[in-house]
Amino acid sequence: MTPRTALTIAGSDSGGGAGIQADLRTFFANGVHGLVALTAVTVQNSLGVQGFTEIPAEVVCAQIKAVASDMGVDAAKTGMLATAEIIRSVAKTLDELGLDFPLVVDPVAASMTGHALLREDALEAIRTELFPRATLITPNLDEVRLLTGVSVVDPASQRTAADALLEFGSRWVLVKGGHMTGTEDCVDLLSDGREYLELTGPRYLTENTHGGGDTLASAITASLAKGTSVPDAVAAGKKFIERCVAESYSLGAGVGPVSPFWVLDR
Repeated sequence: MTPRTALTIAGSDSGGGAGIQADLRTFFANGVHGLVALTAVTVQNSLGVQGFTEIPAEVVCAQIKAVASDMGVDAAKTGMLATAEIIRSVAKTLDELGLDFPLVVDPVAASMTGHALLREDALEAIRTELFPRATLITPNLDEVRLLTGVSVVDPASQRTAADALLEFGSRWVLVKGGHMTGTEDCVDLLSDGREYLELTGPRYLTENTHGGGDTLASAITASLAKGTSVPDAVAAGKKFIERCVAESYSLGAGVGPVSPFWVLDR
């Protein structure tokens, strides 16, 4: 039986921990066929990103059109989009395709250490071009701060951040709480402006979390591709990433990756 399809529009990670490498293995682990529109080639390892070369915007969009016109897209996600030009071009292409599939926008705008990875014009393009087209956006707390100016330090400010992000036009927002300090559990907040759903999970004492955001967004996208509702898809994605963090491993001298290898025993 032909599986459902999920498209990742994102950059490559030469270390194999994040980016399209994490997206494709997560799609496979969740039972969907992965499609790719590559946006950038990064030079990175466990110690960090040392550089990247973006793919021309017209090539990015040609990849999207090629797979969508032939194989169909049941759901899509965006990751590293690199430049404002790519962001605007991707948005235009999604409009041309009719956007009749769920879109998860993981606004890759900040590194694990909180450093900005996009210029302000690219951040503005994410706000104005992608968020209004998104079914769900999945920022971490550093990205929330860059996008809205809200610093999340507790559940009240997490809700404030969700409201601020929804002003940009997405249907749902997931404010991830993994970087919040002073909490025993990891609490993510999912909201559409009417419902505020707290998803609580364990906080694991590991530094090996590379690719965690990509993996979560991809797991959610895979569930959406199979027709699951947004709240159920997010709940399933959270369970998946929790196990991946629990099974993470050291690799190299820096931050190791989260691991989906546990699915081999499932």
